[in-house]
This record gives sequence, C-alpha cells and structure tokens, in this order.
Amino acid sequence: MPSRFGALEIAIIALILILLFGGKKIPELIKGVGKGIREYRKASKEEKKE
Repeated sequence: MPSRFGALEIAIIALILILLFGGKKIPELIKGVGKGIREYRKASKEEKKE
C-alpha cells in the first residue's frame, strides 16, 4: 500500500473538499486538523514521559 499521495490524488481530494465545504470554510477546517494533530503529538509525548 503506497504511503505517499501523488499530485493527482491531492488535486482530487482538494476538489472534493471545495465541493463539500466551499472555499471559505477550508482554511478553518485545515486549522482545526492542524490543532488536533498538535494536541495528539503533545499527549503522546506526555504519555512517553510517564
């Protein structure tokens, strides 16, 4: 199973996101995903310390 996305796959995903959420909601969506990833990494680092 390939672990990297090609340009075509990224373009298709971006098009689907634009169709589903509209152009104005995408930055908010990406910001929320980034915040979630940061919180997950922080929690996993704290778990390793214990």
